[in-house]
Amino acid sequence: MNKPLVGAFLAALLLGAGAAPVVAAEPAQQAQEAASKAGPEAKAVTFAGTVALSNCSGSVVRSPDSAPTDPALVLSNGHCLESGFPGPGEVVVDQPSSRTFTLLNASGDGVGTLKASKIAYGTMTDTDLSLYETTSTYQQIEDSYGIQALELETAHPTAGTAITVASGYWKRTYSCDVDGFVHQLKEGRWTWKDSVRYTPECQTIGGTSGSPVIDDATGKVVAVNNTGNESGQECTDNNPCEVDENGKVTVREGINYAQQTYNMVPCIGAGSKIDLDREGCGLPKP
Repeated sequence: MNKPLVGAFLAALLLGAGAAPVVAAEPAQQAQEAASKAGPEAKAVTFAGTVALSNCSGSVVRSPDSAPTDPALVLSNGHCLESGFPGPGEVVVDQPSSRTFTLLNASGDGVGTLKASKIAYGTMTDTDLSLYETTSTYQQIEDSYGIQALELETAHPTAGTAITVASGYWKRTYSCDVDGFVHQLKEGRWTWKDSVRYTPECQTIGGTSGSPVIDDATGKVVAVNNTGNESGQECTDNNPCEVDENGKVTVREGINYAQQTYNMVPCIGAGSKIDLDREGCGLPKP
């Protein structure tokens, strides 16, 4: 996993250990490069709507049917939950939470604090995601900060799509393409299905866990960043391996991955309620 970090001490430790320099390029420069890559009609990807957690990244997201008066949802990884990593087969639903999130504007500046009312959903089974329900509505966030939620794409992404991983924790973006999809991605005790594999340009690091993966052409969220093979080991923690339909194992050192989000959109009902029995909902049940 793109390891969650605990406070500034671990961030400093990461830098001192010889990891890739965590120095953000100028947001305006990054946005310009992303727009150029995606084509003249693409909107520049910015940090607007992303959030920083205490140990990970995330974003304020909505489904196409969300109402302005619905409680806003924050998307991150299951392995970023404050309660720790959910075990294989474990699904967390409607658990109280008072977690806070720093909301960022387009330039990556913190403009406010959002507060969770509960963990609406979280798991590391088949996928690696968490959804927090906040005490603010989408309209309240827009009125207070001028920031709109990122919309979730409803369709399966396609290979070759130009994407940007926007980390609110590091205030840094990574631009690359969807390289393909992995039948099963195994890491330690966990298995994820139909994962997104990035092309090598997206060298995500610890703290980028939970970042939204944004389609450069549409500006919609197609996945949530979650892991990468750090040292070439096979199927161990921080070294996921790919397993195809025939059981063949492939290790791709230095390659990073994300979990698709289109299949969770049908699970979001009126009032931002997560209903795992709704038609088309693809999230694992408890």
